[in-house]
Parts: sequence; C-alpha cells; structure tokens
Amino acid sequence: MEHYFTNNENLKSEIRTLSYHFQEHEFQFLSDNGIFSKDKLDFGSKLLIETFIKEEENTQLDLLDVGCGYGLIGITTAKILDSYVTMCDVNKRALHLANRNMEKNKIRGETILSDTYEKITKKYDRILTNPPIRAGKSVVSKILLEAKNHLKENGSLWFVIRKDQGAKSMMALLSKIAKCEIKEKSKGFYVMKAEFS
Repeated sequence: MEHYFTNNENLKSEIRTLSYHFQEHEFQFLSDNGIFSKDKLDFGSKLLIETFIKEEENTQLDLLDVGCGYGLIGITTAKILDSYVTMCDVNKRALHLANRNMEKNKIRGETILSDTYEKITKKYDRILTNPPIRAGKSVVSKILLEAKNHLKENGSLWFVIRKDQGAKSMMALLSKIAKCEIKEKSKGFYVMKAEFS
C-alpha cells in the first residue's frame, strides 16, 4: 500500500478524472496513484463539504484546507462561497494535482508544501480538514489542536472523522481547549466544528 502522506517519485502516474455535482455546480478533479481516495470521491469529504456549506452564512472567506490531496474540499468550498483557499499537503503529487484542479475549476487560491502547519504563516477564517488517519494519532491531533494558532478571531475548524477511527476521543481532546460540536453524522462519519476561545 503506497501511503498518500508520503512522496514516492517512482510511482507510476495514471491520471483519471472524477466528477462531483453539488447544488448547481459541476466540478471536475484530476486524480492519480499515490493520492487519497484516488478512484472515487471520499464519502467523508463530501459529507464535510455539504454540511459546512449548509451551515456557513458568509462568503469571501479566507479558507485553509489541511491535507488537501487533489483539492476536493478546498476547491468546492471556495467556489461555492466565492472565497480564497490555501491548500497544504506533504504529498508533492497531490499539490501538483490541486494546482491543476484549481485552474480547471477556476478557483482563486494557492498551494503550500507543508507538513501540517509547518509552513503556514497566515491566519484564516475557516480551517477544513479530512485528517490523514493513517498518518497516526499524533499527526491528526496536531492538525486539530494547532488549528487555533492559525485561525482569525471568530474563526472555526471543521473536520470529519469516522466514529471507529477515534471521533469521540478526538472530540474529548479538543473539548479541553475549544467549544466542539457534532454537526452531522452519517454512515459512521462525524462532521465536527470547533471554536477556540
């Protein structure tokens, strides 16, 4: 199994196109080997997008998508909310695709090669993430807990995590430093929102 949170320069490229229709928007995404959910749109990511869009009342936001993969979450939310998105990942191939997908879907944004928040210097209105569970609990915890350092005042973190992959324990951990609530549950996935005081 080739992990999507590593870089393998020797991995054969097999570009494919995935389609996503939401509200009146049609999106096309290029995907490839070595990328998270390369053959189909991830259910958890879609649940996060659709829950966030339903709840979010603002447009013209500064968004950050952490562990962006080929850009599904960042690109769709930026397009629908007429916002600017920064997408970061440790996977160079994923970022190359995210750049192509931004252009393809006519999105305003940028990508940053960064291990979680290592190269992130700005603050954002919203941080969105489908954290890389297979990278381990310490990486996931870091993405969720350190979000507070990268949010503007009144900013919030939105994330999706499976119940059987530690949703409850992550919520308990976050609740020590943030107001954390479950916004949606479906097929074992929890979409959560955290606001840091």
